[in-house]
Amino acid sequence: MKQMLQKDQKTMSWLLFFYSVPSKPVSSRMKIWRRLIKAGSLPFKGAAYILPYSEEHYEFCQWLVSEVDAVGGEAAFIGAEKIETMKDREIIDLFIKHKERDYHDIEKRSEALEIKIQSIKKGSGSQAKKTAEAFNKLLKEFEAARKIDFFSSKTGAILKKKLETLRAELAGIDTSYTTMQSRAITPKRAVDYQGKIWITRKRPFIDRMASAWLIKRFIDKNAVFRFADEKEIEQSGKKTVAFDVMGGEFTHIGDMCTFEVIAGAFGLNEKNIRKIAAIVHELDIKDDKYKTAEARGIEDVLTGIRKTAKNDDDALEKGMAIFEMLYESKA
Repeated sequence: MKQMLQKDQKTMSWLLFFYSVPSKPVSSRMKIWRRLIKAGSLPFKGAAYILPYSEEHYEFCQWLVSEVDAVGGEAAFIGAEKIETMKDREIIDLFIKHKERDYHDIEKRSEALEIKIQSIKKGSGSQAKKTAEAFNKLLKEFEAARKIDFFSSKTGAILKKKLETLRAELAGIDTSYTTMQSRAITPKRAVDYQGKIWITRKRPFIDRMASAWLIKRFIDKNAVFRFADEKEIEQSGKKTVAFDVMGGEFTHIGDMCTFEVIAGAFGLNEKNIRKIAAIVHELDIKDDKYKTAEARGIEDVLTGIRKTAKNDDDALEKGMAIFEMLYESKA
């Protein structure tokens, strides 16, 4: 991912999260801790957890304060343009070093898989299926780590290439092997998704705006969109379809953003949609897979919409309008 710099590109902003929860039950303490770690935050000076500032991280901290309160604890968070006792570069290095430890663990296990793959290629093994399953599990771990690699560790980039090589070798020795990514996309029919309420997280941005446009433009012109927190989404009824949310019917798969997953599921493969998919992928995943000239300008426009919109519905409508204009401009 690209560095989370402020608009002026000169300084970083940080979010510091403070909390305390009752010692019992232990499960409550562990739940909050896991949430912080999964989001990519780091323990900081023994008193707080730190994250680089972003709209998503700010929203995450808001919800986490509510979760801490719900288990009888206390929490607060602050935004800081700088940490007086440390330079930004020093804090960034902390994030990179922490992430590299994760990558080194994955790399060690990939080396063991590489030996197995070579053994299978030489005809001395018959474990292609199990090896492929183990590789897919490892790939999933890597993708989760990559998602919170806020400062694009070089180790992560090198490991990604290595895993891509292993994936190609697996495909070569076992024709039944398909990646987790390709297996997970199940073909869908638009006729089965008429009259649905599409529910997603609050504060819509790039992937959610683009996905909503795709849904209304090509799947159900009368689609209705709603916003909720994750707990409400988990408890939503049969008439709702969750998208771009953990555990949703349509969400990130592998290195694909939600827009790409929806397009793939419904067979939306025309040239103009593929071009928009590349833009959304670049802005949402930030893995340099695509390099599109329009991406930065579109991000600026959508950021402006997010900051000036009256509410989430207003932001979504305006964002969808941008993608409609973009689609027509490429017709």
